[in-house]
Amino acid sequence: MRALAVALAVVCGGAVVGALASAGASTPAAAWERVASLSQRRSYAAAAATGGRIYVAGGMVGETGRPLATVSRYDPRGDAWTTLAPLPVPTRSAAGTAFRGRFVVAGGTTAAGNVTSVLELDPRGGRWRALAPLPAPRFNHRLVALDGRLYALGGYAEGRERRDVFVHERAANRWRRGTPLPRAVHAFGAVAFQGELWVVGGRRGERVLREVWIFDPRTGRWRAGPALPEPMELLGLAVDGDRLHAVWESTYQVYDAGTGRWRDGPAPEVPRHALAAFVVSGSLYAIGGCTTALRDSPVVERLRVG
Repeated sequence: MRALAVALAVVCGGAVVGALASAGASTPAAAWERVASLSQRRSYAAAAATGGRIYVAGGMVGETGRPLATVSRYDPRGDAWTTLAPLPVPTRSAAGTAFRGRFVVAGGTTAAGNVTSVLELDPRGGRWRALAPLPAPRFNHRLVALDGRLYALGGYAEGRERRDVFVHERAANRWRRGTPLPRAVHAFGAVAFQGELWVVGGRRGERVLREVWIFDPRTGRWRAGPALPEPMELLGLAVDGDRLHAVWESTYQVYDAGTGRWRDGPAPEVPRHALAAFVVSGSLYAIGGCTTALRDSPVVERLRVG
């Protein structure tokens, strides 16, 4: 039962209420502002940014755990959302990424259970098509594109966190097993950063993590990275040049590769977990998620970082 309550996140309050933002934020002059909201309030959605736009697919209404099929695209230039072709099956806790201008969504949980499906949306054609399925069902995992491959990392299945890494070879349209994570984890953030894979925070059992793990595809090895100042799970993690932006509840941390350190940033106006975060055209966007009042949110906030 603990696994269902914590990992499946069938209610919006499946995450631990977050820590308060540090009082000494290093950029006090900066301020978040609200922009156009999602048409559907949601958390645990798959999301990606490509071509200067942000894509959000599926997710759930936390009070009921009902998975969603809604797919939306945000254009920062017009500050507007457009509804796209829905997912074939309503899905929550899937993983999303951008790959060669397309939006890919993998795994997740449907009303029928956990799934292995991998779907790709071409924004020009507006239709979903199936890719080779994951070797095993996963949810609360992450999907990252790096060096022409897709990496499906960690996640939850069969009552426990997983270490598995699945690697998709595009030309053959098939998955193979990659070097497993050093430790099992789910509900973390993951991005491609400076030519490597970064896995940040997450949950293991009852513990919310500060851990950071870095995978070098040239050596095929993982190493420990700079630990988060505070534990985070179900965070939004975004890349901006040589910086990482981690947003969770009232906490916003920025990692600078030049200094090798994390620092505090200004707290978002609406604290949320299970959100998405991306940097587009010099602005950081925090999208959707579940508030500390345990209610899904359609709120989108923007912070100028460039």
